[in-house]
Amino acid sequence: MATIIAGHFQLQETALDVCEAFKAAGFDAGRVTSFFNNPPGQHNVIPTGGDRAESPGAKQTPQAVAKGEVTGAAIGAAAGAATIPLTGPLGPVLGGLVGAHVGSLYSFSEMKEKNESGPPPRHSGMMVAVAVDGEQEARAVELMRQQGAEKVERSQGIIENGDWKDFDPLSVPQYV
Repeated sequence: MATIIAGHFQLQETALDVCEAFKAAGFDAGRVTSFFNNPPGQHNVIPTGGDRAESPGAKQTPQAVAKGEVTGAAIGAAAGAATIPLTGPLGPVLGGLVGAHVGSLYSFSEMKEKNESGPPPRHSGMMVAVAVDGEQEARAVELMRQQGAEKVERSQGIIENGDWKDFDPLSVPQYV
């Protein structure tokens, strides 16, 4: 495995120009690549499509929603019981249903505040990557920045014949 320096660019033309700049600077053409990194969820990593079999943010959703439903239903039924003289036996039932619905929505919004989805994903867009040896790393980072890379990251992997063989779009970027 080699150290890989990768930069994020907006346009394909820019990415191709950056590849040419690396080749002109003496980097081996077979160790330079450009590619489009798809938006999160569109990498088709699993056979049914998508990136993961289960969303990381949905890990505790069933328990949290059930807790909110039960609490909301109990409060709604109690409030509905107070309306029995006006609504008859339908009051507690409707109160319980509305309470369960509101409770499930409230518990779901609480989960978002906890930020359980993990680290932010790698942004989509054009990427240029170059496999470097120890002494080339600083030069590659500087060239990426000179060429206008929005973000520069360091990774480990294999680039052969202009193809990053083991690129993992789900890995957390290590920005330089």
